[in-house]
Amino acid sequence: MAEFKVPKSHPRYWSLYYRHKLEEALENGILATAGLIAHGRGEAFDYLIGEKTIEPAERAMRVAVAKLLLAEYPVLSVNGNVAALVPKETIELAKVLNAKIEINLFYRTEERVKAIAEALREVDPDVELLGINPTKRIPNLESERGKVDENGIWRSDVVVVPLEDGDRTEALVAMGKFVITIDLNPLSRSARMADITIVDNIIRAYPRMIEIAKELKKKPKEELKAIVNNYDNGKILSEVLLHMKNRLEKLANQTIWRVKELPF
Repeated sequence: MAEFKVPKSHPRYWSLYYRHKLEEALENGILATAGLIAHGRGEAFDYLIGEKTIEPAERAMRVAVAKLLLAEYPVLSVNGNVAALVPKETIELAKVLNAKIEINLFYRTEERVKAIAEALREVDPDVELLGINPTKRIPNLESERGKVDENGIWRSDVVVVPLEDGDRTEALVAMGKFVITIDLNPLSRSARMADITIVDNIIRAYPRMIEIAKELKKKPKEELKAIVNNYDNGKILSEVLLHMKNRLEKLANQTIWRVKELPF
């Protein structure tokens, strides 16, 4: 594939950089073609929130990390987009949370599983990866995503399913799992069905969650429980929608014609 040669002075440098990473992942067999569409849809919602971590997402991240630190058997799910965008951060987050990593794919092929495993092992050759040969199936989920590892998602009490399709989120909740999702679309079924929804770009969310985890690991369990018990996911989603609405109203009430940098 052609080398990424966009100058850092380009106003959309990072957006183009991550698009290039996804193109590479597609070429290397990590990403399904549909993953490109999913990323584009996410970028559209990122525009609406202002391409930054907003306060409701920050609060959701803090509660999510607290819940993961309290978990008996936390698992981070990895698909092609996650492996392409945040392989290093996924492994680092799993380590700081003492969580398992499981490869789980909607468009599952043995070649894709192998490619994703290789990409993660390039970051850490010793990383433990589950989901290579899943032997269990999530009830009432017929897609390939229903195949899970007996020692991973099947056993988990808390599972992180970023960039997720909603049917598995709903099925995992029905199993009694506590589900955390990272989804830029607050209207998606994943966002609405999860116990905690972080409406943010995963390239911002995972690094921030690592920072929060390092901070909260020092806190007593009772303080972590208090953080979790005071959380209302419905309220968070409402706040995200109101943020989008208010931001669009402000933009509509002022000129954006040829403004290089929007004021917020």
